Amino acid sequence: MKSAVVNDHGHPQSVPAVMPTHPERGQEAGLETMCETIRRAIAAANLTPDDITAIGVATPGLMDIKAGLILDPPNLKPWKNVPVRDHIKSVFNKPTAYQNDANAAAYGEFWVGAAQEAKSMVLFTLGTGVGGGIIINDVIIEGEHSHGGELGHLRIDTPDRGRICGCGARGCLEAYASATNVVNRAREEMACWRGPTKLREYYTANDDVFTARVIFDLANGGDELAQKVVDDTAYYLALGACALIATVDPETVVFGGGMVAAGERFRALIEGHVKRLGLPFPTKSVKITFASLGSDAGFIGAAGCARLLVLPKPA
Repeated sequence: MKSAVVNDHGHPQSVPAVMPTHPERGQEAGLETMCETIRRAIAAANLTPDDITAIGVATPGLMDIKAGLILDPPNLKPWKNVPVRDHIKSVFNKPTAYQNDANAAAYGEFWVGAAQEAKSMVLFTLGTGVGGGIIINDVIIEGEHSHGGELGHLRIDTPDRGRICGCGARGCLEAYASATNVVNRAREEMACWRGPTKLREYYTANDDVFTARVIFDLANGGDELAQKVVDDTAYYLALGACALIATVDPETVVFGGGMVAAGERFRALIEGHVKRLGLPFPTKSVKITFASLGSDAGFIGAAGCARLLVLPKPA
């Protein structure tokens, strides 16, 4: 869990407070850990709870955003139906916003990050899975059932023969373009690659630390097989981006997460595929960029959502 005090301009006021979640200890202990990270963040900023205007909380997993509940998060067993928003609100007696973690990261980039000049944006978060968020005119598209913006589960291949996703379905973007599945695809490519490749050499010697970062570094170094894996990843991400461009026509598409460390070549590959595959008019104008807030985007965006609770409403 990570928490920080953020001012009205989206700037963190200290180094974030970070504590291990320990989900196995149960949800009551988890809620207390949330509260403790908030207390530590306030202290780190040399403030008191009286100085805090509102609190934003963002979590992963299945949730009911309107009710403020984590429902049945697969990575936080045995938590179930956890009243996150109301608990934090009652402990600190502050207006409290609750949001999906990827939506919060999207709002952070929209508010003060890579899309701060845009009126609409789509964020793809690239990590162990693929998440995302959609924002149109300052409004996060949550969906009626709190699962709008689940961009990792866009279908980019047929459900009868596509790769199997962690959700159990076939053909999802996440099954092709998450960091985990970039590594899986690289292993499969090595099995049938006939030429020399540093990718195979590295994997043979370091299979326990074979990561997407290694693949991208080798691609940037000129390894032909690594470049193929990276190029294919850019193609799959472009398919997802084109689907969103055709659906919501955003001003900016942002890619965030660990894989953006791959650099400008990767971004340009995605953009090139988008321009080639997408509808001509919107793709001609859409901006394809990388996130700028790094791992701080989530708590900055959560704070931004809290700020929206207390902003004066237009007359």
